Amino acid sequence: MAGNAAAIPHRWGTRLSDAPSKNVNLALQGGGAHGAIVWGVVDRLLEDGRLRVEAISATSAGAMNAVSLASGLAKGGPDAARKTLHEFWYAVSQLDVMFDLLSRWNQWLQALKLPPEYHPYHAVIHTLTHTLPPNLINPFNFNPLRDVLLKTVDFERLNHSPAPHLFLNATNIRNGKMKVFETPNISVEAVLASACLPPYFQAVEIDGEHYWDGGYLGNPAIFPLIYRRGAKDVIIVQVTAITRDEIPTSAADVLHRITEISFNSSLMREMRAIAFATGLIDNGELDQTKHSRMFMHWIGNDRLMSELGTGTHFHPEWGLLCRLRDAGREAAAKWLDQHFDDVGVRSTLDIAKMFL
Repeated sequence: MAGNAAAIPHRWGTRLSDAPSKNVNLALQGGGAHGAIVWGVVDRLLEDGRLRVEAISATSAGAMNAVSLASGLAKGGPDAARKTLHEFWYAVSQLDVMFDLLSRWNQWLQALKLPPEYHPYHAVIHTLTHTLPPNLINPFNFNPLRDVLLKTVDFERLNHSPAPHLFLNATNIRNGKMKVFETPNISVEAVLASACLPPYFQAVEIDGEHYWDGGYLGNPAIFPLIYRRGAKDVIIVQVTAITRDEIPTSAADVLHRITEISFNSSLMREMRAIAFATGLIDNGELDQTKHSRMFMHWIGNDRLMSELGTGTHFHPEWGLLCRLRDAGREAAAKWLDQHFDDVGVRSTLDIAKMFL
């Protein structure tokens, strides 16, 4: 495993600007280990110091970034938030030892000279998850992320902190509706529900209802940030690639692209609705005193995310996590340089070009 817990490219305790802060909301996507790019974006925004996060809507790995950020802010402000995020992702990287068995399977399959698409992530796991129910694949309902979250996140403190307000998205299995868990009622179970992929984990039960990953209905949901009628600016931090230059050909790549499209579909629809409402407000057809005109922003690296292998979602190797963190920091720095002055003034996201 590359690197160590102290391997960071920047110092904590540094605020790059003393300019007055602007209030914003964050919308954090999920994406397994790829969610480390969100860590990098948030880390750079905290280091810059000119944005104050009022509220966060987040799903899956985004939810884990959100609670780590909120817990750190509640403990000791931006500096503590950056440390908590680092501690969380380093702890996640230690779980990579769970994939040693898969590596052994991979060596065995390579010895059989099977085609590349029969990598264990796509052959062994795919076969198991499409033939066995979760209670047989994971009979003891083991989720190592529970211990990581409990060790790094202070749920009591984040629930009683004035900001940021958290909205964590999950999918109610029974009624097919989105469930939004929010402070002051965020628990470790709510975070795990938001990140519960049904092939690998049993559904998370909370108050008699059962939940799966929130990405099916909101990755992430934007409407909670609009309905709360607070800060007008929403920064979407994207993980899942929207655009790919090449058509997938292998079975594994086809399935991966289907998943990407599915997990972006809810965001696509919501952005279309936001664009429609914004047009009505700008044309005077909706009362601006009753309907919020939101300023939408976007930070991500679509090209990098589209180049990552299909198996890396579930392979939190420290070197990969650091690479994604650094890419997120770079994307956030570029966005701040180009668009900080636009915050509170105008949208910097071309919704039509990216989502419609």
